[in-house]
Amino acid sequence: MSVRVLVCSAAGLVALAAGTAVATADGSDGRAARPPVAHAAAKARVPNEVGRNHQKAQDDLQAHGFYNLREKDCSGRDRSLIWDRNWKVVKQTPAAGKRVSKNRVITLCSVKYTD
Repeated sequence: MSVRVLVCSAAGLVALAAGTAVATADGSDGRAARPPVAHAAAKARVPNEVGRNHQKAQDDLQAHGFYNLREKDCSGRDRSLIWDRNWKVVKQTPAAGKRVSKNRVITLCSVKYTD
């Protein structure tokens, strides 16, 4: 199911609710009025997070513009990282220093300090 948002008059809203076609101010039906798609996301170098506290590593990655973050228990026990401050990053993907899209998934592989 796709959702489309159109700015229109009250009469247009009634027509949309009734499931009828609504013309926009320029006479079109609104289907072609889409913003241009950015072809390339901004790129940045991945900071080195190995050896850092897991929570601080996530904060640092977000400060560098990386928000697509994943986490993994590197002990092999497949635990969930519930309290991030109790974990230390031992591996990251992609590697530190690599220039990647800010949309790229960054995976932090961590172990508990007690491991």
